[in-house]
Amino acid sequence: MSGTEQPASPDIESMSYETARDALVAVVDELERGGATLEQSLALWERGEALATRCETWLTGARARLDRAPQGAADA
Repeated sequence: MSGTEQPASPDIESMSYETARDALVAVVDELERGGATLEQSLALWERGEALATRCETWLTGARARLDRAPQGAADA
């Protein structure tokens, strides 16, 4: 591998948090079952990394929105 980061595919970039999370769970399940070739396993791993990054992006954005919310809004 060249060690250079490849951007996530457009389908991952447009996923909602829930969709990305469910896809990540499916990737992990497939990797845990085994039976894939080395090349398939590497492709799954890379997809999983991109999905995890997408989930983290969503969570970071959600935290930032909560941090910006007025303190009194939770009491209403």
